[in-house]
Amino acid sequence: MTKKDYHVVPGQNGWAVKREGAERASSVHSTQQQAIEAGKELAKTHRTELVIHRPNGQIRDSDSYGNDPNPPKDKKH
Repeated sequence: MTKKDYHVVPGQNGWAVKREGAERASSVHSTQQQAIEAGKELAKTHRTELVIHRPNGQIRDSDSYGNDPNPPKDKKH
């Protein structure tokens, strides 16, 4: 089974949470923070990664909620 991460991306009506490879958004939110919270719950449930994008589409941050064999050494969370 392939891992399909969730992405928080800018959309026409706010911020969307999309599963990798999906055509439609899982949910749409008025703020990026709301979308991040919803994306975290989905990523935890499906044990995948949450990738957060900037308004220009560039990747801002990512968090892994699965079984990461090489967990990062950062202390941000």
